Order: sequence, then C-alpha cells, then structure tokens
Amino acid sequence: MERDQPATRAWVLHPDIKSDRARRAAAPALAEAVSLAGALPQLELLGSEIVPLPKVQPGALFGSGKVEELRQKFADAEVELVLVDGHVSPVQQRNLEKAWNVKLLDRTGLILEIFSDRARTREGVLQVEMAALSYQRTRLVRAWTHLERQRGGLGFVGGPGETQIEADRRAIDDQLVRLRRQLDKVVRTRTLHRAARAKVPYPVVALVGYTNAGKSTIFNRLTGAEVLAKDMLFATLDPTMRRIRLPDGTDVILSDTVGFISDLPTELVAAFRATLDEVLDADLILHVRDISHAQSAEQARDVLTILHGLGVAESAPIIEIWNKTDLLPADEQAALRAQAGRSPDTLALSAVSGEGVERLLSEIAARVQPERITETLRLDFADGQRRAWLYEQGVVKAEAETRTGSRLTVTWTQIQKDRFARLA
Repeated sequence: MERDQPATRAWVLHPDIKSDRARRAAAPALAEAVSLAGALPQLELLGSEIVPLPKVQPGALFGSGKVEELRQKFADAEVELVLVDGHVSPVQQRNLEKAWNVKLLDRTGLILEIFSDRARTREGVLQVEMAALSYQRTRLVRAWTHLERQRGGLGFVGGPGETQIEADRRAIDDQLVRLRRQLDKVVRTRTLHRAARAKVPYPVVALVGYTNAGKSTIFNRLTGAEVLAKDMLFATLDPTMRRIRLPDGTDVILSDTVGFISDLPTELVAAFRATLDEVLDADLILHVRDISHAQSAEQARDVLTILHGLGVAESAPIIEIWNKTDLLPADEQAALRAQAGRSPDTLALSAVSGEGVERLLSEIAARVQPERITETLRLDFADGQRRAWLYEQGVVKAEAETRTGSRLTVTWTQIQKDRFARLA
C-alpha cells in the first residue's frame, strides 16, 4: 500500500512594488494569494507576508539584503516552495531559487498548477497542458543547467550542433502542435453540440464572476445539481450546463463557468477562450459578486474587463447579483437590499440561505422573454436547412410557396434573428 506523499512546505510572498501605479492593495492581494495556495491540497502553508519593494531589481526582484533575510527565514522554517504573488522573470526565478535553495512559483505558475489539478473534461485537460507548455517554453533558461552543452553534428559539416535549449524548445513546439490538433477535434465536437442546442428554443443564461463569488452555489440552488461548490478559489473549471424551468413555465439553459481573477495569466486567457464561448452566446449574463468581500468593486471591474476582452458587448443584458449577503451584519444587509432595489439590473441575495432566489428566477423569466418582431423572409428551394432551423425554433407563423422557393412569416427575437443570419 502506497503512502501519501508528504505535503510540500510553502511560503507566500506578495511584493508590494511602490513604483507600480497599477498595484493592488497589498493586504487583500496577499489574502487572495494565500487562498490560491490553499486551493492546492498538496501544500502546507507555513507563512505569508507582504514585502515592501521600492522598485523591481532586474536580477533577483528583491534587493540583496531582503534576499538574504528571506533566505535565513526559509532555511529556519525548512521551506521547500516559495510562491511569489506577481510576475517573476525566468532569470529572477533562477537566481532566487539558487539563493534560497527552494523551488519557486510566480502567480502564473501557481494558477497553472491549480488549473492542472482541477481540470476534468478532455477539453479542459488539453487547454491546461497547452497553457503550461507555453509558460514552460519561456522558462527554459531556468529549467536546464546544461544549456552550454551542444548535441548533434559530428563536425563533418563544420557548424556547431543544436543546443540543448533549442532542442527542448522544438520538442515543446512539436507537442503544442499535437495538442492543438487534439483540441481542435474536441472543440469541433463541442461546436456540434452547441449547434444542436441552438435548434432547441431554450434561452441560455450564463453565470460569470470572480472566482469564489458563489456561482456554483447559485447554480446548485437553481438546478438541484451537485456541482462542486467550496469556499475555495477555482472550485469550478469546466463549464456545466443544466436545463431549469422558471416559475412562468419557461425552460432555460443555465451555464456555470470558470471564475475570473485579476492578472489572469495570458496563456490561460487564450486557452480558455473557447470554454467561455458559452458566455458570448448567452441570452442573459448573471454577474455574481461576493458583496461581502472587501475588494468586491475591484473584482467586479476585473470581471467586466475580461468579459469585454472576450467580445461581450457593453450593451449585453447583464444582471448583477450581490451574493453572500448572509455574511454581513443585519443592518448592512437591509441597506444593500434597499440599494439593489433601486436598480433594475441589480439584485441582492444569499445563495446559502435562499433569500432573494425567487426574485432572481422571476427576473430571469422577465429578461429571457424579450420583444418579438414579425418579418417576412424569402428562401430559395436550396435553403432547406435554414427553413428547417426556423421551424425547429418555432418562429414560423405562415408559409407560402413561390416560383423560386418559400415566403415565410416569422415572429422572433433579435437574438434568434442574429443566429439565423449566422447560418448563411
């Protein structure tokens, strides 16, 4: 019987870089970094601290005095892994690992580790592997101590052989090509599934929000599903979809998506873009906020920035949900409910207690029944597939044959009209 491997002893550092005008408030940033570390069960967190930094030192991030001070601290605590909440260049990483005699992960590396630990679907696993390889490719300067070695070439042609780093980079590129081909196949299959769902006239409602805002708890509350919902960053990675029936009898598809986070690694933004396509096709977006969090407003801005970066229009229909009101004092809860009540696009609730959920369902029902317009379409006989789509959507009110095809009277929503246009 194999014994579980002992936990890796870790320490979290948040460099508070004074010269960085865009820097986040240090205390909440450190708390988030600690939560990220806590999302990996194989880590034993020994300590964490904010490190004030007037400016970044190119060679080792920190000044020599701070590097030595931390070296002694890590040695005394027998730290094996240091997590730096920020960007660390390959050269800085190599130098700090050598100085401290530890392994080191920056914010991007830590998030990649979490995603790698959590991905379950084939698509999610492939996307994480691609993101990790893209990240590793930039770290080869750190990964090898034999870069000066040459290999290949026996001297007959006169030139030096291929360097180890070039060979390793080429191997990664080859693996990326293979993974991309596999991912393309998976994405094509998912696209077919989405096309099949598009034939069913169910509106799509997408849950988005900062990681750990409570999206999965709301999803479970509304659908009766048992999606993993923990007080943990990135508890949900792979998108989950369920059909629910609203109080007025309307059926909708509810989609739970991966949580967003500030400074999301660019490798993962690209890798998970396809996963978030469900949001682009949504009839309604529910932006879930942890209203009890000290940085709730900043988190909301990060989410909207990512949404707009993905291509979601600023005019897209969004309801902002102020979740976790149960964690606030009673007087603050009352004030928040009153404030939310003054805006048609804001709703305060507690997914845990269920307070406000009925109103959310009623609001969803009102939003997914948009204005319908009646128009006349002319289709050629060769447009059988598009004609079939209209009937599957249930929007055809009358049809008459013409010499060249059909004249159809349809009553549909603007979203259905836009989807029909994309079938051309």
